[in-house]
Amino acid sequence: MSEKEERITNEIKKIVAELNMQPHPEGGYYVETYRSPMEIPGKDRQLMTSIYFLLTSDNVSNFHRIKSDELWFHHAGSPITVHLLNEEQGHVEIKVGSNVLNGEHPQALVKGGEIFGSSVDVENSYALVSCVVAPGFDFQDFELFKRVDLVSQFPNHHEIITRLTAE
Repeated sequence: MSEKEERITNEIKKIVAELNMQPHPEGGYYVETYRSPMEIPGKDRQLMTSIYFLLTSDNVSNFHRIKSDELWFHHAGSPITVHLLNEEQGHVEIKVGSNVLNGEHPQALVKGGEIFGSSVDVENSYALVSCVVAPGFDFQDFELFKRVDLVSQFPNHHEIITRLTAE
């Protein structure tokens, strides 16, 4: 391991420990930072939730879907690429990062019902972001996709689907 790789690995370990993060089912690490005390009238659902999410370049966030809108905010590290799959545009990439003059966006929206995953494309690095979900996130709404299902739905995007699915 190079000196840079060791430094980044130690930095990641410190951030994960400092923020009390745990492995996320879709890949990476997360910790819930806020769950609104307000609920949607007539539903058992908070108005909003928020997490810190850390993804490394040697991992991906697998393609998944939730019912609510999700806003992503970049905090530290390299940019993170949010990959969207939809019938109208096929595969769309949004670079979430702090270098606006290089085509990155400090925040990005994933609309409820969209299929998405993410990756950190700079080698030996990580991205720390916040994800704010409204109405609030509930794991009952979390749908993780299988490779075979996405390839049959989006056959022209086999490469990114293979990269962002476990099976």
